[in-house]
Amino acid sequence: MEHQLSLFYGLSFLTAILAFAFAAYLYLWVKKQPAKNAKIIEVSKLIKEGANTFMRREYKILAIFALVAAVIIFILLPEPVWSGDPLDNLAMAIAYLAGTALSAIAGKIGIMVATLSNSRAAEGAQKGIKPAFLIGFRGGAVMGLLVVGCSLFGVAAVLMIVGDASILLGFSFGASSLALFAKAGGGIFTKTADVSADLTGKVELGIAEDDPRNPAVIADNVGDNVGDVAGMGADLFDSNVAAMTSALVIAQSLSGDGMANVSMIFCYAILGLLSSIIGIATARVGENGNPTRALNSSTYVTTAVFLVLTAGATALFEGFSWRIWGASATGLLVGVIIGITTDYFTDDTKPIVRKVAKASGSGPAFTILSGVSYGFISALPAMAGIAVSALVAYKLCEPMGAGYAVFGISMAAVGMLSIVGMIISNDAYGPIVDNARGLAEMGGLGEETIQTADALDSAGNTVKAVTKGFSIGAAGLTVISLLGAFMSEVNVALEAAGKPLITGFDIMSPTVFFGVLIGAAIPAVFSAMLILGVDKNAQRMVAEIHRQFNTIKGLKEGKPGVQPEYGKCIDIATSGALRELIPAGLMCILATIVVGFIGGPLAIGGFLLGNIVSGLLLALFMSNSGGLWDNSKKYIESGEEGGKGSEAHKAAVIGDTVGDPFKDTAGPSINTQITVVSLVASLLSTIFVAFSLFG
Repeated sequence: MEHQLSLFYGLSFLTAILAFAFAAYLYLWVKKQPAKNAKIIEVSKLIKEGANTFMRREYKILAIFALVAAVIIFILLPEPVWSGDPLDNLAMAIAYLAGTALSAIAGKIGIMVATLSNSRAAEGAQKGIKPAFLIGFRGGAVMGLLVVGCSLFGVAAVLMIVGDASILLGFSFGASSLALFAKAGGGIFTKTADVSADLTGKVELGIAEDDPRNPAVIADNVGDNVGDVAGMGADLFDSNVAAMTSALVIAQSLSGDGMANVSMIFCYAILGLLSSIIGIATARVGENGNPTRALNSSTYVTTAVFLVLTAGATALFEGFSWRIWGASATGLLVGVIIGITTDYFTDDTKPIVRKVAKASGSGPAFTILSGVSYGFISALPAMAGIAVSALVAYKLCEPMGAGYAVFGISMAAVGMLSIVGMIISNDAYGPIVDNARGLAEMGGLGEETIQTADALDSAGNTVKAVTKGFSIGAAGLTVISLLGAFMSEVNVALEAAGKPLITGFDIMSPTVFFGVLIGAAIPAVFSAMLILGVDKNAQRMVAEIHRQFNTIKGLKEGKPGVQPEYGKCIDIATSGALRELIPAGLMCILATIVVGFIGGPLAIGGFLLGNIVSGLLLALFMSNSGGLWDNSKKYIESGEEGGKGSEAHKAAVIGDTVGDPFKDTAGPSINTQITVVSLVASLLSTIFVAFSLFG
């Protein structure tokens, strides 16, 4: 078994290097595509500079946070340094810093590729759907391959060096804490600019979405990159690492074939990355093809390849169990089903989006009411999917022995995230073609090119909604398995302290119920803090846009040579996002610590349960209703229900403005928040056993 594990360590490194090599090839391919329009090159440069400025300032703040956290981790974890082995504490602190660094690197390279791809996709749209789609998708695929390659390489390296999966919790916490702040900060930035640009441009002045007269338009394009590329990349890097970590922690605690189970986790992760490489390489769209269908069919190809390869590996390798394969396959299939149901609620070719567009003709109140209602309904299929996959995985693996049932759930999460390379590629495609659409308009490439870019952008919006549903579903399974990892960590500490072990969390226990109620409230407060951050920031930016339109002569009329001060809006979005990103994340971490010190491990179990259920509901509702409003607006802009400038259009723009911070700031940040508090609970489990008021 040792030999088998060594084989999979080696294969993990080789597969990660293959992914990096393929990503480098795609990057060079995109770079070779023509970019000749002077105006587009100029605007693309402004977007790149704005994104890099924001990332540089954000990473400086996060570096200070990471260093402080690393010192605290070294002093306290896995045990206080004065009572344990200092080398373990040092390993945990270094693993934490490695997790933050790899997550940051993946985000930074993703930004570099996205800002390179957008101008080329805009010019590719002049030749039609096919070349522009390929540029946008391959640009996004660089991000997908890097994120999964980094996560597989990092997890394998840490476990091979230290041999203790508990140290991986530090690596995962590093990835999660950076993802939490990157997603929150990027989300506040992007939606500050988007909301401000829409309200002042479309609603007040009746000008186009990406009209270069609007001072917020460059900030909006910068935001697509820092929010949807760097932020979402960090988020899915975190989810992938957390899923593997929780599975490995549980696998090492199992009696029997623990080593075979560790090998199986790495084997499935390797095959998932290989499947994504095959899916990315085969992605195509015809001359007049449907980009949404092309993106979805690539996902289905990747899914089928993964199921076949893992079935072959399960049959081939000693100690691999068909029950665990079944749990993994269930997770993946449910992930695809969640994607399909999300698509039904957010695709403008389906009835729900059209119903909301029709309701918009009666005014913005009906846009909001219908969107909120369908958003809540859309949460049920995904919640039911997560519940069914957890139940099936649990029951499949339960006969294998003690602890295997929860291990089954963790393998369902690994299965769901196995095709994450393809999911991130689809997701990063969205902001690239969104930018391309804006650049096509600002570069004066003509109405036909803008319509082509619009078709690509609409597919990006639909697929982004699907990938958000998928990532939230995966986070749901991951945190259920992290709850299992928390129990195994707590039980080690309880056994050492001579206290009775935990076998479950009884909600009739007042300590557990105390934790449930507090945990359920945290995602709502977290969301409110992020949305208020967008609200306050957008108000400042709207005031700045008004100032420019009122004081810069000839700007409103679009006189030649008159330029808005784009930098002022970028600076407002940057400083506001950086001011708001730390408090919301710290609130979640501090709440977990306070509950742990008050109620001990049982209260923390309840806290995590409440946090998971409430967080998943809110995340799904906000992501789906936001995507629904966005595509309702785009459906009307295509000429339906009165078209651009109609009352229905104005109402739909207001719906989209409300949905923007829902779908791109709060919604997708919640799954990272759930992961962070789960990891904080596992890391501090020993301390909560030793010190608590009522535990």
